[in-house]
Amino acid sequence: MAGFTVAIVGRPNVGKSTLFNRLLEQRKAIVDDVSGVTRDRQYGVSEWNGKSFNVIDTGGFVPQSEDVFEKEIRKQVLIAVEEANAIIFMGDAATGITDLDEAMADILRRTSKPVFLVVNKVDNPERLLEATEFYGLGFDNIFFLSSMTGSGTGELLDAVTALITEDQSTETQEDNALPKFAIIGQPNVGKSSLLNALIGQERTIVSDIAGTTRDTIHTKYNLFQKEFILIDTAGIRRKTKVHEDLEFYSVIRAIKAMDEADVCLLMLDAEKGITAQDLNIFSLASRKGKGIVILVNKWDLVEKETNTARDYEEELKKRIAPFTDVPILFISAKDKLRIHKAIETALEVFGNKQRKIPTSQLNEVMLKAIEAYHPPVVRGNPIKIKYVTQLPTHVPSFAFFSNFPDDIKQPYKNYLENQLRQHFNFRGVPVRLFFRKK
Repeated sequence: MAGFTVAIVGRPNVGKSTLFNRLLEQRKAIVDDVSGVTRDRQYGVSEWNGKSFNVIDTGGFVPQSEDVFEKEIRKQVLIAVEEANAIIFMGDAATGITDLDEAMADILRRTSKPVFLVVNKVDNPERLLEATEFYGLGFDNIFFLSSMTGSGTGELLDAVTALITEDQSTETQEDNALPKFAIIGQPNVGKSSLLNALIGQERTIVSDIAGTTRDTIHTKYNLFQKEFILIDTAGIRRKTKVHEDLEFYSVIRAIKAMDEADVCLLMLDAEKGITAQDLNIFSLASRKGKGIVILVNKWDLVEKETNTARDYEEELKKRIAPFTDVPILFISAKDKLRIHKAIETALEVFGNKQRKIPTSQLNEVMLKAIEAYHPPVVRGNPIKIKYVTQLPTHVPSFAFFSNFPDDIKQPYKNYLENQLRQHFNFRGVPVRLFFRKK
């Protein structure tokens, strides 16, 4: 991530997420608050003293056994240290310094990046006295605060923003506004080849060995007078000192890329079709509310008859149901076949994801659809839906106000979603429906 990034690290339950949420409250908008899968790694943007910066909250995790735990904690901290420009290291005055804090402090003392030691839960004078033991960890920048009440966070934010240049702040804001596309998919489907074909230069090394891209690569792109950021996903560079298992990291990185992206370009291998793993990736992206475009790569290698593409698409839609309103393109990264169409489609899906429908228009269309096909009667009571409005969220979400919101069944919800999709273009974007008591 460009701009300036601050990571919050610390053992479980010291209040990292509370601080994270408090930092984002200054901005009153969480940029993307979707939890990661293996651990909650959240990204947001915070603003203080007119400066913007990225915040990463590295989630706590539950130890299985002592040695695994040490390894995990080291991984967690190392990823954060690598990605961030500054680190907030949290301890907790209520429990004092634990072995875990010591282990983490040990890693953080070796980094050249600024570390702010934050002692949380200091909400009375006795606690402040107990908290002074944290000076023993040997960090220069130490702050006592209570992330619940927010006392002390101002001084911390002043110290953090003092490190940020105007350029970094502007870059954080600008990069936040650009559409971000992640190229996701299994190893060897041709993700890097697609990136190279688009950029027209060998930006990433392409080879036939699975897992050669060990890092998420962000490429800022200017094409068709449009600017966007392309994220090529895979594992992470291997450090000689740290023997990590690569698979674990590639998954984390792919999920992280997915979290950062607005639209995911899911690449499939035309000869293999859609596998269980691809379906997992697909449903994860849709649960996270990301726009999706499916790219069937290596189409040049498939034996074709008249309706090959049509039959292939039908088969695909059967597998990805119920969310089938997704663009499917047949491409060849190697022959540069339809790769620009892929980007145009991604930009279109990005547009659909931002779509806001005026309430009057929404009600005019949807109430007609409800009139044409009423919800089934429940316990002798007719269900009435009186009013629809779009919610101000990052994923197109609609609230339907009804007298019996809990009794509306899935088939009818599907009908309403299909009507929304028919009348307003949400192609490639998951749509959420909520039913509320009027």
